Amino acid sequence: MKSRQILAIFTLLLAGLLTSCEYEFIVPDVPVIDPEVPIKFSEQIVPIFTSGNACTACHKTGSTPPDLTADRAYNAIVPALVNTADPESSSIYWYAHPNSSSHSWKKYSAAEAAIILEWIKQGAKNN
Repeated sequence: MKSRQILAIFTLLLAGLLTSCEYEFIVPDVPVIDPEVPIKFSEQIVPIFTSGNACTACHKTGSTPPDLTADRAYNAIVPALVNTADPESSSIYWYAHPNSSSHSWKKYSAAEAAIILEWIKQGAKNN
């Protein structure tokens, strides 16, 4: 009798656990970027390359090209890695894109990729 009660309680608990599962899908945090507001290379793009454990860990002067240090990044990527006619095809955008398999060490966040893409769409200005 006691084993039936334990089995019944266990079954109810298990049924409760299985039916109470809720899946929460996480949507990447991609900023809404106003195309009318200029993206500033020196203030918004360079920090993507240089802050924290960023791209410049490898892509620095005298190391792996392109040189993405603050004073050399623009000349290293424009026009060689930027295609303003087809921004999504720009190497600087897709190579370290979150969905790319090309670059295995450091990837842009979805927000960083969106900023870089909008900067290219705005003409990839050195501002």
